[in-house]
Amino acid sequence: MGIVIIRQDDKIGMWKEALQLYAPQIPVYSYLEDHPREAIKMALVWKHPKGTIVGYPNLECIASSGAGVDFLFEDPQLPSHIPITRVVDEYLAMDMSEHVIALILAQLKNLYHYKVDQGNTIWKPIAYKRIADMTVGIMGLGALGSVLAKDLVRFGFRVQGWSGSEKNIKGVKTFTGSHAQAEFLQSTQILVCLLPLTPSTTGILNAELFNQLPKGAHVINVARGGHLVDEDLLKMLDNGHLAGACLDVYHQEPLRSDHPFWEHPKVHMTPHYASVSDTNSVVPQIIENYRRLISGEALLNRVSDTKKY
Repeated sequence: MGIVIIRQDDKIGMWKEALQLYAPQIPVYSYLEDHPREAIKMALVWKHPKGTIVGYPNLECIASSGAGVDFLFEDPQLPSHIPITRVVDEYLAMDMSEHVIALILAQLKNLYHYKVDQGNTIWKPIAYKRIADMTVGIMGLGALGSVLAKDLVRFGFRVQGWSGSEKNIKGVKTFTGSHAQAEFLQSTQILVCLLPLTPSTTGILNAELFNQLPKGAHVINVARGGHLVDEDLLKMLDNGHLAGACLDVYHQEPLRSDHPFWEHPKVHMTPHYASVSDTNSVVPQIIENYRRLISGEALLNRVSDTKKY
């Protein structure tokens, strides 16, 4: 019995070392090395090459090493009968919240605007906003969005959230379902997308949605690139309806060098690094699920077969 790590980046060795250090009695393999495929019970994956999860006859769990699982459903050869788990980690949520709050504060105090002015040797003070002036709307109130919402409340922002299922968070005005989306958007000055990427949320950040935000709103997408229609965002920035956008995720990563986001003065980019799984924090729950798997217990943080998150 054992675990195989399947991912496309250079972090297989790091994850293998962390797993072996925490649970030396459990065999751990890279999918790139010779390994006994019939002995594999769990596949620990992140943005794996399509088709690499098949061929493990005794596989009983596919574990995402991050909070997202949308990449798995893009694999046409994904074994449909095997349960999937994801990471729910307080450090991931804390890191995401800190990143988004930093972006929001920078917007309030015009730091992005001044950076552009600096490049053009322009000295022109403009009026800033205060925390109490702003309503932040969060799309997605799951493990990450709920932590962000609570932190923003503590900062003194007006906070509201929209989600597919009903939520109850102290100090947060919540909206549920498609019928409540328009009301949520109309009063949102800074929109933060933290939705899971599913067929129903793909392309949700589009011209129709942006038009329902008040003029001068800002958009922050730290969920998945697939949520955003790039051309619609550029159009809304250029016509002045949106004042700015902060993006951490993209349809193609790394973003191609000729993409208009790179040069747009109202688009502020980070390289998909708002919140990154830390092996020291994540490995214990991976091993706990492996042990549950072997003993026949219910798995933690199992992905819904219907919701796909």
